[in-house]
Amino acid sequence: MNKIEIFVQVGEEIEELDTVEKVLYSAMDKEKLKDTSFNLIIVDNKYIHELNKTYRNIDRETDVITFALEDEDSLVVGGNERILGDIYISLDKAKSQAKEYGHSLLRELSFLAVHGFYHLLGYDHMTEEDEKVMFGKQREVLEEYGITR
Repeated sequence: MNKIEIFVQVGEEIEELDTVEKVLYSAMDKEKLKDTSFNLIIVDNKYIHELNKTYRNIDRETDVITFALEDEDSLVVGGNERILGDIYISLDKAKSQAKEYGHSLLRELSFLAVHGFYHLLGYDHMTEEDEKVMFGKQREVLEEYGITR
């Protein structure tokens, strides 16, 4: 059975997360994942800034950052469960980007979560071809829920 743990480390309730969770489970189904888990952690700009600075040497906040456990060759996990890693999303950044792009917080959080999910699976957007593949997968997942720009 697939499992997503959601941790909210900001002092407010985020009603959109119920739908974001459903969208992520849909993405897991679309990718035919079984017995797979990962964490979604909602933080503020200060926290994600520190993560970005510490682990990527980039001294500013970002919207989403992922830590993929499968990137770590030395990691051995017992049993049949596949543990993908962690997705951190800055709620502050998501709110400002939703406003900037003129769409809902639900759309922004869903996009960032699905984007992080595909990074955990090893997808990237460093080349035009890779971006086309990754963003195409993201768009399919979001459109199934009617989440568009």
